[in-house]
Amino acid sequence: RELLLEGDIVLPRTRNALVCANNNCFWKKSSTGLVQVPFTVSADFCKAVIAGAMATFHSKTCIRFSSLSPLRCYSSLGRTGGKQVVSLSKRGCVYHGIVQHELNHALGFYHEHTRSDRDRYVTINWQNIDPTMQYNFNKENTNNLNTPYDYSSVMHYGKTAFTINGLNTITPIPDASVQIGQRVDLSVIDIQRINTLYNC
Repeated sequence: RELLLEGDIVLPRTRNALVCANNNCFWKKSSTGLVQVPFTVSADFCKAVIAGAMATFHSKTCIRFSSLSPLRCYSSLGRTGGKQVVSLSKRGCVYHGIVQHELNHALGFYHEHTRSDRDRYVTINWQNIDPTMQYNFNKENTNNLNTPYDYSSVMHYGKTAFTINGLNTITPIPDASVQIGQRVDLSVIDIQRINTLYNC
């Protein structure tokens, strides 16, 4: 049984995402300038949805998911070495933006609302969060890659994530009406971060 951090990240045993002293937790760039990430897809899933989610990475970054011919949605954080599982439950996970979200975890990214400087951009309403899920909102020690906080990131939770009372668990500041939690596609800043982290 996997220990999950923030609900959908397999807990790393020895490191933090994005703060990686010797870069062994990131996928390596080949001599072609591309970062090859091998994968297989279970026959249980719609390969077209997963391929579509991967296509944005292929067209906008140097990341290439290359085919080698569960119960929840989750991924390990960054490159773990050997086989790495990105789990996509058939119920609720096999959608374009959710696949991209989990693939971003595999590339080494935490949730946006847990980044180290988040308190300048969102208020976490602890009183509205299911107590058993509060760990999903803990701040992490992150390398923010000199990028601005991204309310439109595919890695940002929605306003009512893990609510116990229907009220907001995350409130954007200073403008509470800002939309967060989209699962449509990688944002411009998501793409910028991938390209920066992997030197694309």
